[in-house]
Amino acid sequence: MFDIAFSELVVVALVALIVVGPERLPKLARTAGHLWSRVQRYVNNVKNDINSDLALEEARKLKSDLQQQALEIEQSVQEKSRALEQQATQIEREFEADGLTLEQHILQARYKKPDAAAEPTAEPAAPPTPPEDPPK
Repeated sequence: MFDIAFSELVVVALVALIVVGPERLPKLARTAGHLWSRVQRYVNNVKNDINSDLALEEARKLKSDLQQQALEIEQSVQEKSRALEQQATQIEREFEADGLTLEQHILQARYKKPDAAAEPTAEPAAPPTPPEDPPK
């Protein structure tokens, strides 16, 4: 931050020695050290507060993003649910129009014979013969 060379520090120390005197210079150095440590602690506290505020703001933003995504997912699920309910209602109406229950429709579909046009006219082929055992 500051670009102070060693020679400049020596000059400052000599001026301080001349101005303050050799008796009070150690006390002045101790006081300056304590003040410097207080300044460093204050700067570190400010940095920590800023970092905490930034982290808190990021957490709030993340929370709002997650809430927005959850809302979008919920809306999507509700739309799909409505579409399925409409399809189910339509199928129920078709069943009611036939006069059959769901179970009767299932049984009818399971045991329904294929159309005559779809049946082959040729005779069914003979069942396949099992392969012979290879010689040992």
